[in-house]
Amino acid sequence: MKTPSSRLPAPVPSAMKLLACAMLASALLAGLPVRAQTAQTVRPTVPDASVRAAAATAVNGTSSQGWQACQALVGDAAAQLKCFQDWAAAQTPKNTPPAGIASVPADSSTGSPAAQVLLLPALNTEAPDGKPVGCRDDRYSELSRFWELQSGTDCGTFALRGFRPISLAVVTSDSVNSPPGSSAARQPFSRNETKIQLSVRTKVAKGLLKAGPEDDDSLDSLWFAYSQQSYWQIFNKDLSRPFRNTDHEPELIYIYPHQIQLPGGWNYRLSGLGLVHQSNGQSDPLSRSWNRVYLMGAAEKRLGPDSSLTLQGRIWNRLKDGDGIDDNPGIENFVGRAELGASWKVNQTNTLGLTYRHSLRSEARGSTRIDWMVAPKASPTYTGLRYHLQLFSGFGDSLVDYNRKRSVISLGVSLVDW
Repeated sequence: MKTPSSRLPAPVPSAMKLLACAMLASALLAGLPVRAQTAQTVRPTVPDASVRAAAATAVNGTSSQGWQACQALVGDAAAQLKCFQDWAAAQTPKNTPPAGIASVPADSSTGSPAAQVLLLPALNTEAPDGKPVGCRDDRYSELSRFWELQSGTDCGTFALRGFRPISLAVVTSDSVNSPPGSSAARQPFSRNETKIQLSVRTKVAKGLLKAGPEDDDSLDSLWFAYSQQSYWQIFNKDLSRPFRNTDHEPELIYIYPHQIQLPGGWNYRLSGLGLVHQSNGQSDPLSRSWNRVYLMGAAEKRLGPDSSLTLQGRIWNRLKDGDGIDDNPGIENFVGRAELGASWKVNQTNTLGLTYRHSLRSEARGSTRIDWMVAPKASPTYTGLRYHLQLFSGFGDSLVDYNRKRSVISLGVSLVDW
């Protein structure tokens, strides 16, 4: 008698075998069209002439598509690679030195072996694509960057830039007007106070009369600027620390660029026309305001890689008030009718400035201002922050003191050319 474990398995019916073979054959047949369709979709295609033309236009800089046009050349790997290479080369600024290879010797103190490193050219840039921002590109002169006199120094319109220094300083003077020209009770203003100056500008138009496609081509521009200077009696707790005076000065400036070589290595760079209103926003008897139209010009001289001289002159004419009432008689005889400013960039750290105003009359009045700015030693080339010492003597330190001669010393910090 046979035991159950010795029994043989029952044979599979032939019908079941036939069914399994049929199912396998159906699956194989169903997969053939899918593979054929997939192979057809990845088959390389050669881009047509219109795609190639668009890519060439983008590389040459006459299209806003940029690298996206190269991406369209998916069917031709060699053409796509060349398109990307040409586009990358077009992004490199002119006169950029080529990259190089340098050998670094072994350092026994750290155990580092000798190696070769790739030296890339340093770019003075704040742009995400690696191209120098025009008004920060130090290949151009101080005046060219400040007023964006060339296409290569253009930073666009309606971008905020610094004008005069933005300053916070502690001030002491030989006298203070309290209150000036008024029959009101005299206020015990302190001779020690704080001066705050804010000054910004924006370019509202460019290329009005002069422009060109090359970086070195001259570019004229129209600017709007606003400056504000306040004297704050922060140390005068008896008067609850008031603001003694605040002057507001909006102006419109048109700049026309030049490249005129002058004797002694000087280069006359610009002429300008300006319209300015200045007032302290107060009512009589403390109201001070006047309107002027002025002509200006500027020249510069390069002394070295990090040193230069700049001269700028302005001459103005006071415009009559519309109501015919002069609240500030003879203000031009005190503040002056002309101004000459000189700036000496000694090096990357130190800058000296001198500003002289004159009434252009036999009874000479005006003012003299001396500025010394020192950059922090930690980063003299990467920040606009400066320690600022200023000496002033004359008329017009503020509008409320326009007819009072003062000597003022201020020490603080300033933000320039930001």
